[in-house]
Amino acid sequence: MTETTKHPEPIDKESTEDYEHLLEKYQYSTKEISAGKVVKGRVIKITPTYVLVDIGLKSEGVIPIEEFTESADPVKPKVGDEVEAVLEKTDRKEGYFVLSKKSADVERALDNLEKAFAHQHIVSGRVVERIKNGFTVNVGIPAYMPDSHADIRMIKDPEKLIGQTFKFRVIKFDRKDANAVVSRKLFLLDEREMKRRKVFAVLAKGQVLKGVVKSLTSFGAFVDIGGVEGLLHISDMSWGKTGHPSELYHVGQEVEVQVLDFNEKDEKISLGAKQLQPDPWSNIADKYMAGQRITGRVTSLTDFGAFVELEKGVEGLVHISDLTWSRKMIHPKKLLNLGDEVTVSILDVNPTSKRISLGLKQVTPHPLEILKQKYPTGTRIKGKITSITDFGAFLEVEPGIEGLIHVSDISWEKIRHPSAKLKVGQEAEAVILNIDVERQKVSLGIKQLEGDIWEEFFARQRTGDLVNVRIVRIADFGLFVEIMPGIEGVVFLSELDEKKIDNPAESFKIGEERTAKIIKLNAKDKKISLSFRQAQVDIQKQDYQRYVDSQDDRMTLGDLMKDQLKMFQTPKKAEKVEKAEPAEKAEKPAKKEEANDD
Repeated sequence: MTETTKHPEPIDKESTEDYEHLLEKYQYSTKEISAGKVVKGRVIKITPTYVLVDIGLKSEGVIPIEEFTESADPVKPKVGDEVEAVLEKTDRKEGYFVLSKKSADVERALDNLEKAFAHQHIVSGRVVERIKNGFTVNVGIPAYMPDSHADIRMIKDPEKLIGQTFKFRVIKFDRKDANAVVSRKLFLLDEREMKRRKVFAVLAKGQVLKGVVKSLTSFGAFVDIGGVEGLLHISDMSWGKTGHPSELYHVGQEVEVQVLDFNEKDEKISLGAKQLQPDPWSNIADKYMAGQRITGRVTSLTDFGAFVELEKGVEGLVHISDLTWSRKMIHPKKLLNLGDEVTVSILDVNPTSKRISLGLKQVTPHPLEILKQKYPTGTRIKGKITSITDFGAFLEVEPGIEGLIHVSDISWEKIRHPSAKLKVGQEAEAVILNIDVERQKVSLGIKQLEGDIWEEFFARQRTGDLVNVRIVRIADFGLFVEIMPGIEGVVFLSELDEKKIDNPAESFKIGEERTAKIIKLNAKDKKISLSFRQAQVDIQKQDYQRYVDSQDDRMTLGDLMKDQLKMFQTPKKAEKVEKAEPAEKAEKPAKKEEANDD
């Protein structure tokens, strides 16, 4: 490069000011400039490798191009730009000055960092690389930023910061070692605090604002309303059912919201969007009424029922008990699916609590009404035993409809538990005894298949008949005896024996068989009274009659009368003897009997 000499223009002797100006402009042409001096110049030429700068001397200065592109604030230079650089050396052979913009930037950066650290000022820098536990940031000099100071929240992908320019607070600085530690987090906190104060200063309930959706969660969306984020809860997004906020919003979307509530101390702001639309419940009583049938869409299924959307923002509940006429509680998921279109009956509307009760089963006839028309009382049906309880067994009359066979209607004979006669899964035949639609009960009977044995018994037996019985229960007032399977009667204490018995359990045992006489029949109440004592007398008479009938025909009438007199006189004599004996002697046989019993 050839050295160019600057020739001063003619100076008007009468103009002292012009002369001083020209002298100042060319003062460096008459004296040596030392290395390390900071000079200012103007870009006159740009090449792929260097930038030529006019610094007002005989020769131009040269700055490597990378000092522009790799700085903290990389900017592509243009002809005419003013730059500041440090004179590093003079290349007399080539005829130009070697300048360093980077060194000037470092000096300027050290000055700026020193001031920023002392006065809590903000500096700009570019994140250069990721290092252990932090980042290298170019703020004119390489500075260190710890991971904990990279952002207010934890950064999921730290690599995204590299190459980006941010603002920082200087939290540590040593000019001697050119060492600096910076924090983006503190800058963001300061900025957020300024915005927070500005927003809360004018915030009011009911205020309508415009904002930008910053993030979405399962429970709502965070909306930026001027540098401060408020929560738009999913329940306040729409009057209708919303499964997830993403159904209505996306990140970056501009939205209009209303301030529902706020707490400056906790920095919480509750926002609403549906409040900007009319409330569909305001005139709900005019649109829906009990007994009305309407079609809706299933929006939710729970353990206790199904929610059906009648219109946007209006849902009703079909309780699990109103899903089906079946007595069994069937989970809604087994009957319905999300999105199903169903016709329901409105059972109740409560505008105050914003609740509508719906019924699904009410839109169809009660199955028992149909069953009652199909199977009149007395109809014989067949089905499977579905379950057995202590009080009876359930038989499936038709799919989804069960009837109860009470334990007392399983058999005419007494059974302690239904499992003695029936088993789950067993095919059985029964008679329809009653269908109660209101109480949703179907009563069945098996023993009735054989007819009414009581009716047959009372038609066949008469008072005075002798019957063979078996003792089945012992009570304080007497004995319960089984005359035939399913038919029982009672023998009271006074009818047990000729002698007085106060405790039947001492003289009789369950299972013992005896002959009894029917002394009273009550067909209406199905009650039978019997007597062991009178049966014994009748048996004796029958034995005597058989004896008489078996004697020789030559026996005279007088002989027969004598025998009859003996029968009736013998007890009287014995009675007289007992009365004649002292009380002490009468007790001796009883004690003897007690000893024998022991």
